[in-house]
Parts: sequence; structure tokens; C-alpha cells
Amino acid sequence: MLFKKKKLEAHNTEELLQELDRDSKSRVLTGWRNTMMNTIYVLYAVVLIVMALVISGATQFTRLPLFVGMTLFVGYLKFPACKKDALRENYIPWYDILLAVASLLIYCYYVVNQKAIILMANRIGKKEIVIGIIAILLLVELCRRSTGIPIIVVAGAFTAYAVYWLMNNNPRTALRNLIYNLFYNLNCGIFSSPITVCASFIVLFIILGSFLEKTGIGTFFVDLANSIAGASVGGPAKVAVISSALEGMYSGSSVANTVGSGSITIPTMKRIGYKPEFAAAVEAAASTGGQIMPPIMGAAAFLMAEITGLPYVTIVVAAILPAILYFAGIFMMVHFEAKRLGLKGLPKEAMPNFFRLILKNGYLLLPVVVLVICMNYFTAGLSACVAILFSLAVGLVGNDKKQIFRSYILPLLPIAVLLLFWKVIPIGMGPAVFVAMVAAVLCSIFTKSSVLKISTVAEGLKGGTTSSIGVAVACAMAGIISGVVSMTALGTTLVAIIVPLAEKGLILALFCTMLACIVLGMGVPTTANYVIMATITAPILIKMGIPMLAAHMFVFYFGIVADITPPVALAAYAGSAIAHSNPLKTGVTATKLAIGAFIIPYVFALNPALLLVEVESVPKLIIIMITAIVGMMGLATGMTGFIYAKAPWWMRLMLILGGVMLIVPSPVSDIIGLILVGVPFLLQLLQKKKNGAHPAAA
Repeated sequence: MLFKKKKLEAHNTEELLQELDRDSKSRVLTGWRNTMMNTIYVLYAVVLIVMALVISGATQFTRLPLFVGMTLFVGYLKFPACKKDALRENYIPWYDILLAVASLLIYCYYVVNQKAIILMANRIGKKEIVIGIIAILLLVELCRRSTGIPIIVVAGAFTAYAVYWLMNNNPRTALRNLIYNLFYNLNCGIFSSPITVCASFIVLFIILGSFLEKTGIGTFFVDLANSIAGASVGGPAKVAVISSALEGMYSGSSVANTVGSGSITIPTMKRIGYKPEFAAAVEAAASTGGQIMPPIMGAAAFLMAEITGLPYVTIVVAAILPAILYFAGIFMMVHFEAKRLGLKGLPKEAMPNFFRLILKNGYLLLPVVVLVICMNYFTAGLSACVAILFSLAVGLVGNDKKQIFRSYILPLLPIAVLLLFWKVIPIGMGPAVFVAMVAAVLCSIFTKSSVLKISTVAEGLKGGTTSSIGVAVACAMAGIISGVVSMTALGTTLVAIIVPLAEKGLILALFCTMLACIVLGMGVPTTANYVIMATITAPILIKMGIPMLAAHMFVFYFGIVADITPPVALAAYAGSAIAHSNPLKTGVTATKLAIGAFIIPYVFALNPALLLVEVESVPKLIIIMITAIVGMMGLATGMTGFIYAKAPWWMRLMLILGGVMLIVPSPVSDIIGLILVGVPFLLQLLQKKKNGAHPAAA
């Protein structure tokens, strides 16, 4: 297919990920060392699945320290201490092996001695204090390697404040109370909500995303987007937007999305006439939006469910309309930019047929559909495991029509095993899913024409592990920050200080919160960024009258857009590396394309109807959706400066202002917005008819 032919070399993609995506930075291993490391990756993922399905009843005093200990063990073997070590092939120094083993032993000490630790409460002895200090330092060092310095600086500042606060209250017990709260207390510190959520289901969803990618769903989404928009005006750019939105349903990494799909879409966009900066910016903006696209929405959305106490389904439903508006805005800007430049689409004969594609490969969507259904009946972790099972079953589907058993009947066997052990031989849903997974892996031995092989299963587990480590470490570090806020009542103090100052300026408070989220997001992963902001600023917004869900969504959105906001716009830099464009110009263009992400949060913070809550009736909801989409069209035409022809500055200003007014769900603002957007459209339409020109905005 034409759209698939232009790809970067695999090693270039890997090098780019190594440079910009910290999760992809690892040692270069070959031979038996590589085999050994891959085996460790697979075992790590298998143990997590077993913990979720078979021994899910284990106490948090067992599960959480064991999870963090295993993560540090694998992390020290994966991430080198410095760039110099990363360049040395097959180099694992003795001290990294020592740190890995020490991490596992120290965190397992917590597991083995949990009863004694529980009885001691905050009266821990000197030995426990030393062990706690070593455990925290081991976490900090791996965080430096895997996630970066910024989050360590933030956590260090908070810890310093905790020491100051504890010294003022009781100097004699300050160190003991600090270590107890940061390491031994499950209500705050390392083992608090962030790592609990990560161990319970975030890592399982990451593994699910890895398996979905191995089944070929990413290629299917690109082909699907091609069939929808590939032949239209500026087709390749629209394909990038649609495919990135679809990939966002199972992937939560802006940089990885940009590199993965951008290696295909960016060269094609350049080939039909888009400027390199614009092509890279389109992919970066669309890929960043994947983290706000239901149903998975990246790891932070699961933390939102835990912190707010709201069902995950409620958060997913609330995110639908803002996500649609975000991608609609990028899609429209791409369209009008293509019209302005006079760009065409790809040849229709090179595009796949939509209906044939759905009939042939639509089954690849089954795991996502099953996931959405299961989220209504089971826990998030169990739902992810069921979806993993169905992704394994989907991978067993063969392409040899003559081999009916291998191609069509064999994929049904794991599902039959699930039903057998769940309903007929009731051993519980979790164990039944695990047995069915084992059956699916065994079935892969007999498949020759399918995607799923034993090697593919191993790669899926490995991919899930390598992507989980950075997230888990970030969650643990975020737990330290939230733990300091809990033990020192820092959050209450900030609320008491800031709320009176911001009573006369809600917009100002929102603007300051936005800046804090973006600045912190430039150096801190989205997951940790959200935890910090949800701990510190979200309660302040709630005290000022903003609904809880809207406040948390607000900080969630602006933590994400940091990936495309200069000067540290990692997703934009990844796209510019592929497009060979100016990184700063790419970041600025990506910010322009993603302008909706800077406006939409203000709208739902001030009027939560955009989050599909507090909506009075269905007709009113429909009106909100229509006016918001028209508003995004106003923004798109205003930003690109083109409707049917080039728009003068005063028209662009009217379009932008009108677009913003239409996005705000209010009858008065809707009327004003329709006038501001409608007048430029009408004037250009009349001018077009007068000149006898063909419509330029089809």
C-alpha cells in the first residue's frame, strides 16, 4: 500500500526513542545477556498478571512492597547509570547488579516482617529507619535513571519542607516520623494511592496496550484512517489525526505515539506538500491527544478515579466530548491549511475500502470493545486482563482460509476455556482468565498463519514491562510528594492562603494553575504531574467552587499539553527529528494546532456541562455539542487564516473570538459566537459566488 511504503529504518526509530523517550532508554545487550534480560522482563509481567488474577487477595503489605521491589530490581538491570554506560554493549557493571539485588531484598524485608512493622506503627527502631532510608535512596536513584532529575528536585523540596515542619513540632522524633510516613505507612508515602493504582491496574493496561500493538491493531487503525480520509484534501495529515486518536485508545505515551505512527505519516505529509514543521506538529499534537482519548486515557486517568472516588466509567464518559473537540480542532486546521496550500490527497486507487477493511480486520477491535463492557462489571485490573485474553485470542486468527481449524476454531478455544472454568468449573473469574491465557499461549504453538506466536507473546510481555517501569517509579515518587502534603497539612495551608486571594479572580487562579501544570509537566511525567497537581492545586480549585471532576480534568489536561509546549516539547521534538524540521518552530506550530487543549479546560471548569455532567436534557446536550464543534471550526479558520479564500486580520480575529464564545456552553455566548463566526463565512461565500470561484471548503 502506498501509505505504508515510506517508513524510517527501524534502527532510526529506536535511536529516536532512546533519545527522547526515557522508557526506551536501556542497555544494549546481545547474545545470552539479551536472552536473560528478556526472560526477566517476561517473568516480571507474568508475576504481575498472577498477582492480579490468582493471588489478588494478598494484603497490600505484601503486594505493594513486592511490586516496588521487583520494579527496582528490573529497573536497575535495564537502565544504565549514565550515557557512557549506555553506549557500551553488553555492559552491566557489578554495582548495578548489587543495587538490583539490594532493592529486591530490602523491599522484601517489608513483606517478610510486615506483622512486626504493623505492631510497631510509628515507633519503628533504628534498623527500620536505616532500611527505610536505603529503600528511599534506591528509589530516588532509579528515578534519576528512568524518569529524570526534575521530579527528584520537586520531591526533594517537599521532603525538605517535611523535615522543617517535623523539626518544629518534635525534633527528637522528626527523622523517625519522616521515614515511617514515607516508607512504612500505606496511607501516605511510597505505598500510597499512586503506587496502589499502578500495581492494581495501570501496569496491566500497559501490558494490554503492548499486546494490542502486537496483534496489528496499530496498522489496522492507520489503514482505517486511510480509508476514511486518505484521498481527501490533505489526506495524509487527516490520516495522522484519525489514526493517532484511535491509537490513543490503548496507548498512553505521547513520544512513543509520535515516533510509532509518525515514522509513517510524517514523510507522506511532506511528500504531498506540507511543510516539515507542520507535518511534525500535526503528528505531535494528535499523538499527545491520545492521552485524553477514552477509554484508556493513559495512566493518570486511573489515578483520577482513585483520588476522586468516582467510577472510572464516569471519568471516561466525561472525557468523550472534550476529546472529540480536541481532535476535531486539529482535523479542521489540517483541512483549511491544506486548502490554503492547494494540497490534494493520495490516489483513491491506493486507499483501502472502508467496508472491506472492517469486514476483514474488524475483529481486531474486539479486545477494546470487551474492555469497555467489562469495565461496567469487573474491576479495572480484571477488565484489563480479560481484554489481554481477547487480544491473545484475536492474535490466533489466521489468514489461511483452507486451515479452518487453525484460522477460525483455534481462536475460540481460549474463550471456551474461560467459560468452562468460570461457569462450569467455578474457580473464580480471575483464575479462570489466567487459565484461559495459558490455553491461548499453548494454542499459539499450533498456529502457523496467525500473528500470535510464542515469540510474539514474549515480546508483548516484554513491551509491557519496559513501559511499566518508568510509570511505576514516577508513581512511587509522586507518592512521596503526596505523602508530605498529607503528613504536614501543606495542602490545607495552601488552600487557606490562596482561596481568599483568588476569590475575586477565578480566571486568574485557573491561569496560574495552568502555568504550574505546564511548567511541571516539562520535566515530570504526566502521571506524576497529575498526582502533584491533584494533591496541591485541585483542592484549591474545588474550594473556589469548581466541581471536583472539572478541577481534576483541568490539571490533567494541562499536564498533558506540556509535551507539545515549548521549550521542552518532547513529542514535538520527536516529530521534528523525523521530519528534519526546526524543533522550536515545530513546537510552536503544535501548540497552535492544539489550541483547543488550552481553551477547553477553562470551558468545562466554568461550565461542567461540557463534561456531560449537570446536563438538563438531551436536546440541550446536542446543542452544546453542535455549537462547540462550530466553535472549533471558527478557531481553525481563524488560526489558519483561510475559509474560501485568505481571510484578512479582522476576520481572523472575529473567527477566533467567535470560536471561543461558541465553545462556552451558554445561550448568550452561543448567539454572539454564531454572529462572529457566521459573518466572515457569509462574506467570503458571497465573494466566492461573485468571483465565480469553486468552493474551497468542501
